Amino acid sequence: MYNAGIGAWTAKRRLKDPEKQALVFGERTFTYRQFADAVDQVAEVLHVRDISRGDRVAYIGENSPEFLFTLFACTQIGAVFVPVNTRLAAREITHVLSDSGARAVVHDEEFADRIAPGVAAGAVVHVIPTSGGAPTSPALSELMTRSRGGRVAVEMTLEEPAAIIYTSGTTGKPKGAVLSHQNLTYVAINAVIDYGFDASDVSLLISPLFHVAALGMGALPMVLAGGTVVLEKRFDAGRALELIAHHGITSISGVPTTYQLMADHPDWDAADLSTLRKLTCGGSAVPTRILNAFEERGMSFSQGYGMTETSPGATHLPPQWTRTKQGSVGLPHFFTNIRVTNEAGDVVPRGTVGEIEIQGPNVFSGYHGLPEKTAESFRPGGWFRSGDMGYLDDDGFLFIADRLKDMIISGGENIYPAEVENLVSDLDGVTGVAVIGVPDEKWGEVPWAIVTLREGAELTSEQLVDALTGEIARYKIPRTTIVVDEFPRTASGKIRKADLRATFTGSVRPAHAIGTKEPWATETIRTPKK
Repeated sequence: MYNAGIGAWTAKRRLKDPEKQALVFGERTFTYRQFADAVDQVAEVLHVRDISRGDRVAYIGENSPEFLFTLFACTQIGAVFVPVNTRLAAREITHVLSDSGARAVVHDEEFADRIAPGVAAGAVVHVIPTSGGAPTSPALSELMTRSRGGRVAVEMTLEEPAAIIYTSGTTGKPKGAVLSHQNLTYVAINAVIDYGFDASDVSLLISPLFHVAALGMGALPMVLAGGTVVLEKRFDAGRALELIAHHGITSISGVPTTYQLMADHPDWDAADLSTLRKLTCGGSAVPTRILNAFEERGMSFSQGYGMTETSPGATHLPPQWTRTKQGSVGLPHFFTNIRVTNEAGDVVPRGTVGEIEIQGPNVFSGYHGLPEKTAESFRPGGWFRSGDMGYLDDDGFLFIADRLKDMIISGGENIYPAEVENLVSDLDGVTGVAVIGVPDEKWGEVPWAIVTLREGAELTSEQLVDALTGEIARYKIPRTTIVVDEFPRTASGKIRKADLRATFTGSVRPAHAIGTKEPWATETIRTPKK
């Protein structure tokens, strides 16, 4: 029997590169032989518990080798891997377990209380802690030592489901995106081709693996290429700088905040970054000052765009275009297609804003248990409707205007927050920005800017207005500036704008009551520290 899916990858790496270092986690190291052997052990642990083709296995835990062992073990035996966001509350975890129909849960000990309601309410049969455990519930580490190993032979096709990854859920309940073996294979191939990953790469993986970006654009391409993954439980800027020198890190994948915290760290100037040559970034555009900080150290960024439904990579902006196409998220990945359409689904001319649609073998098959939502998310020909607004320039580079649902309509004029945010993010002292629409009696909506600042920095509304005047139309200039200590974020690092709108539309007086007739006049409000 032949497994065409990702479940065969570790065995193939064991055959080709048995003594090559595959994984580093603190003091624990694994060659590809040891990695594959561990995967085989976990596969048997699941198999003897009657977990088989199509069964869902949930995993909730911080980054660790056990996460990857369980992922590859599930896909080896035909089970479907369901990574759970560790930031979710018990009620949200219950939804994921129930909605996915998970038959088994593998978890870190610290999440035992949070999974308990979901285990009690759902179809979960087996609960396996990664460590600790008890006589009646032995830990995965102990079960692996009892396992005989050896591969469980299962025939798999690329079209079969490999994982269900739940969307961030910025509005409503999270939806489970069903990703096939084909989806995860091709997103890894796209990354290897467009980012140039190979067996010489040593990748520092600091983003949570339960997020599809770290998985699809970080871990999987490294295994496919035969590189080395240096896995961290969670991100710490100072430790990341130390690990780059210690392990000869060649590649890091993160979000703008990741790189900002590294560049702002006291050890930045003295850190040895000589081996680092590939910086990949998603989530939002890299601010100019962060580009400058890394370019001064001889490094440039590869930026990109994607989402859970595209596994996640959709586009790639190579380093050579970082400056000449600044603000763009790049060109489609090698095996991916992009187009921009109007409401009727017709392709619009270059330079015209419309909805971004994505097609290719990395695009998911649909939402678990939601056939109507799946149907409305696609156009004929397999084109996925992203819900993002953007345009292609004359050279075919994609520029994001904004999320369709985040677009602000003020006095009949469309305002795309990303345009304003890109300008505000470049102001001195600004470390983060979100522009939201707030109800207004006269204009319908007006834009507000929510910002975080570097310690000791100040930004008044007058300074913000001065900086943006002449850069964008007056109606686009935020009339209220709110300084906060931190943003509510999803696990992938994206700002939860729905939470900001819910918080601030009721906590401060409406902007139209400021005492001016100009829709762009502003005031500054600083929220109290927690």
